[in-house]
Amino acid sequence: MILRDALLEGTRALREAGVPGPERDARLLLAEVLSMSVGRLTLEPDWDVSPDQIKQFHGFLARRSAREPVSRILGRRNFWGRDFEVTPDVLDPRPETETLIDAALKGAPPKSLIDLGCGSGIIGVTLLAEWQMASGICSDVSQPCLAVTTRNATTHGVRSRLELVQSSWFEQIDGSFDLIVSNPPYITDDEMALLDPDVALHDPHLALTPGGDGLSPYRILATGTQTHLAPKGRILVEVGWKQGPDVAQIFSDAGLTQVQIIPDMDGRDRVVSGRKDTQ
Repeated sequence: MILRDALLEGTRALREAGVPGPERDARLLLAEVLSMSVGRLTLEPDWDVSPDQIKQFHGFLARRSAREPVSRILGRRNFWGRDFEVTPDVLDPRPETETLIDAALKGAPPKSLIDLGCGSGIIGVTLLAEWQMASGICSDVSQPCLAVTTRNATTHGVRSRLELVQSSWFEQIDGSFDLIVSNPPYITDDEMALLDPDVALHDPHLALTPGGDGLSPYRILATGTQTHLAPKGRILVEVGWKQGPDVAQIFSDAGLTQVQIIPDMDGRDRVVSGRKDTQ
């Protein structure tokens, strides 16, 4: 079979399975099978695809038709221009999380930072890669998550400036930091039943929801700033699109100042930031 026909077949199969963006996903999966850039597919429509490659492609299509995300099939997610390993143990990072990176980079570079509930390490590793003079901690309650973070930190050349700590939020954390960042679980109990199957069937439950109103991690994080956020330091957290005002109030009640709600590219509340102005 030639490349053009394989791509048409894959697109049709994904469309019939009700997968959103079938042509995009078919191109990504076929490019992986052929070890070819996605852009080159258009330039090589008559490329011969071997029977073994077609078999692998069909396997990928079956997994995607069952609503396994492309990033999990490939084992990686592109984020802020870098590829990060993702496994079944970690949350599959979303493009919206880049809103937090953008907001962080608009501030003064910190000397120290901590990424709490780091998952794959996508936030902490990205910021350390951008700020070459900073050092930091990535913490998570899950040891498998920390193992993924370690590999991502090594891949992106920041491992020597990063400490890994197994901890539930601040429980095993000492010291204070110029920047605290986190993308905590925030989906409410009511929202869990409405999740897209790509998320509900493949992301770790612990990384999605803390239960209840979804706000309990923010209360813990806000309280922790009293001890662990340095004077003039910042905290930035990702939030659900309906949670901006509630999280902003939690931060203000904890004594944080310059509290802001920052929207993502779609105009939805995505990040809440605050500053500690006192000793």
